Amino acid sequence: MKFKVPGPSLTRRLVLLAAGWSFAVLIAASLLLTAQFRREFLARFDAQLAEHVESLLARTEIIEGDVVPPEFTDGRAERAHSGRYWQIAEIGPDGRIAVRVRSKSLFAGDPNMPVPPEAIADLGREPTGTYEYDTIGPAQEPLRVAAKLSVLPTPAGNVPLLFIVGEDRRPVDAGARRFAATAFIALILLGFGLMAAVFIQVRVGLKPLFDLRREVAEVRKGRADKLIQSYPAELAPLAEELNALVAHNHEVVERQRTHVGNLAHALKTPISVMVAEAGKKPGVLADVVRRQTEAMHGHVEHHLRRARAAARSQSNREQTPLEPVLDELARTLERIFRDKKVAVDWTCPADLAFQGERQDLLEIIGNVMENACKWSKGKVRAVAEPKEAGKLCVVIEDDGPGLPADRRTDVLKRGARLDEKTPGTGLGLSIVDELARAYGGDLTLGDSALGGLKVEIILPRAEG
Repeated sequence: MKFKVPGPSLTRRLVLLAAGWSFAVLIAASLLLTAQFRREFLARFDAQLAEHVESLLARTEIIEGDVVPPEFTDGRAERAHSGRYWQIAEIGPDGRIAVRVRSKSLFAGDPNMPVPPEAIADLGREPTGTYEYDTIGPAQEPLRVAAKLSVLPTPAGNVPLLFIVGEDRRPVDAGARRFAATAFIALILLGFGLMAAVFIQVRVGLKPLFDLRREVAEVRKGRADKLIQSYPAELAPLAEELNALVAHNHEVVERQRTHVGNLAHALKTPISVMVAEAGKKPGVLADVVRRQTEAMHGHVEHHLRRARAAARSQSNREQTPLEPVLDELARTLERIFRDKKVAVDWTCPADLAFQGERQDLLEIIGNVMENACKWSKGKVRAVAEPKEAGKLCVVIEDDGPGLPADRRTDVLKRGARLDEKTPGTGLGLSIVDELARAYGGDLTLGDSALGGLKVEIILPRAEG
């Protein structure tokens, strides 16, 4: 089965989705607030400039043809390049502008404050209004300018004059930038606060899902029979269906175990009768019948073990410590092969346990260790250690003749034997391989550092 990479977690997905929308809204809000603040601040600034224009207009006189401005109390208009400027200009019949008088803050060599043509046209259409625009000041500073067109009466006739007041707008821009920075920082902090609140909310909201996963894992590991926790209305049907599925699987497994056991016992009796009858009448035919019935008996036992192991692996809750099993096997095999003076050296952590029945573990490891003792010159080594992802590994090596690489696949096939001259059904390593696979494990053959064969067995590890 192809392994599928899990997608992003629900927690991460929900938090990222909330973060995306929240930060988008907060950034948009920050931009809108900054733009609104800039407009309001600029409107206030324009209102102040308009007041200065009205004050200049109200107190300006024409005496003997000369434009006489009022005395300003604002010292900034008296200092050169102070950022506050004013000028009074006359609009000729041809539309050309001639500056009649201007503030001392404009040097004699400084250019006059320019007036765009559209300002004159706009003021001509609406004489009572004020026109605001941006330009560059004498010190190359950005200026905000307010202009108003008015007609002053004189004995010689009405004189149209253009009153212009300008002020450095950098304080306005700096204030807007400070507000934007403050608003941005405040909204970012608010965003992170919202993310923390969303994360806590999601974790609390999804806690029943995490509990459900934990309970399902407990059932899978054999520590519980079913889900017992009370779940919210959205998850309660799922928990009930999972319990029903677990109960159904147990029922199916038990039914299959019963069928396999009945079939095996039904075959054992005829096989035993055939063996007994063949023994009463010695001869060539009797020998053939005896050999075949023995093979049939081995196959029946093999498939019975395999079926039982597969059933137990699906619903097994037993845990078998490895250390006592290895110790028992080492002592037994050293006694059996004492004529060869075989020494079995083994190591195993005290807390390492197999998730399965003891009889199956004895058959799996016992077959391999017995085979190693049979072919060794006197030294056998077994090392058990935990592996990742709930697995354990048992490596069994010997100092015997080993096995060619091209034969390693063949000896795992049912009926194959390491030594064709030795009687038997050839089910030893085949049984080990199939039992290991029935438990979701694996068996591999390789070269041992001792010079012989190395058998590596992967089995499920009991946790806790």
